[in-house]
Amino acid sequence: MRLGSDPETFLQDASGKPISSIGYINADKWNPMQIPDMPAGFTLQEDNVSLEYGIPPASSREEFIRSINEVMAKSLEYLPELSFSKLSCIIFPEDQMKHPMAHIFGCEPDFNAWTLKENKKPQPPHPLMRSAGGHVHVETAQDPVDVIRRMDLFLGVPSVLMDQGEQRKQMYGAAGAHRVKSYGVEYRTLSNFWIYEDRLKGWVWDNTARALAFQQDVAQDADRIIRAINNNDKALAKQLVNEYSLEVI
Repeated sequence: MRLGSDPETFLQDASGKPISSIGYINADKWNPMQIPDMPAGFTLQEDNVSLEYGIPPASSREEFIRSINEVMAKSLEYLPELSFSKLSCIIFPEDQMKHPMAHIFGCEPDFNAWTLKENKKPQPPHPLMRSAGGHVHVETAQDPVDVIRRMDLFLGVPSVLMDQGEQRKQMYGAAGAHRVKSYGVEYRTLSNFWIYEDRLKGWVWDNTARALAFQQDVAQDADRIIRAINNNDKALAKQLVNEYSLEVI
């Protein structure tokens, strides 16, 4: 198994005020910046008002954790006097939303592994609300729909009990959200809640591995898995955690 990721994070100043990333990196998703003194695949870009990292595919748990830590640390060199917010959903101040790029998002469609249909483009309930994802890229020859459904069980369901950033679900993070890739699949349900602690990055690695190894057809529990994730139903998530011995940390 090899995993990559392109997590997004918000920036803040010393007072905790959210700061747009626009203008700091001068690179976007169509032309990401390869970090000059890091190996190929370590990239930075502006994604709307968030900062997005890219890491090359990691072949081990330790490499996955180390790569995310290294690219996040390196990015601070481009962000004078700024730090990372750990919030996955923020209503930005108006003075940070004046650039036209702050109003472009959701350009590429993603899909629902349960309905097999394209997801609708997000419509924020507040025009200045923005969210940040922690997408997981999985290199696998397995059927991508089956992989995503199992990742919903092993990662999406436990995240209901681990991720306190429930506001993001008003825009992104629905069950089954994914994109099929040439190397496998991108899982798009998780927010960025896991990128700030090594134990949580390890949890993503471990439970992606468990999802890939799982032999049962999770479609029999589709309704409960979907409701737990989409409704942030903690009681239902706890039931599934107990029945499937899912890991919550």
